[in-house]
Amino acid sequence: MDMKETFLRRTQIFDGHVVHLFVDDVRLPNGGTAQREIVTHAGGACVAALTARNELLLVRQFRYAFGEELLEIPAGKLERGEDPFEAMKREQREETGTRSDRYVSLGVTYPTVGYDDEKIYIWACRVTEPAGDQDLDPDEFLEVEKLDLWEAERMVMADQIRDGKTQIAILKTAALVRAGQL
Repeated sequence: MDMKETFLRRTQIFDGHVVHLFVDDVRLPNGGTAQREIVTHAGGACVAALTARNELLLVRQFRYAFGEELLEIPAGKLERGEDPFEAMKREQREETGTRSDRYVSLGVTYPTVGYDDEKIYIWACRVTEPAGDQDLDPDEFLEVEKLDLWEAERMVMADQIRDGKTQIAILKTAALVRAGQL
C-alpha cells in the first residue's frame, strides 16, 4: 500500500531565526486532503567526547523551554548549508575546549518526527588534546562536567538524563566502548 502524502500548497505562518512554521496542504493516499503543520530547522550536530579514563564531557545549561538545567553532550545548531561534521568539531572546541584526532559516527536522529524536519548528527570520540579555553556565544552560559560513562548510562536508564540526543549518544557510545571499538 502506498502511504505517501503528496504536497499541494504551503503557507508560511512564522519566520524566525531558528525555526520556521508552515501549514502544508497535502493529498492523502486515499485521495482526500489534509493539512500538516511543519516546523523547519537547519539541524544540529553533537559529540559524545570521552577522556582516556572513560569520563564523558557533558555540559550543564539552562533550557528556557523546560525551565530547568539539563545535562547534555556538546551540541549546536547548524547554519544553513554547514557541514555537520565541521559544526560538531567547532561545538566541541567552543563548549569544552577539547578536540580529537578520530571521530566515530553514531548516525542521525530525527528528534520530533510528527511536525519538525530537524536532523541531529551524532559522533563519539576520545579527547586527544585540549584546544584551549571555552569560546562561548554571548548568550550561551554553560558549565562542563565530567561524568563516568557507566554512571551516565545508569542515569539515562534511571530517567535522570532526559535530553534525547544525549541519551542516544551515551547508549551508543557505551556499546562501542564495551565492544572495544572506541
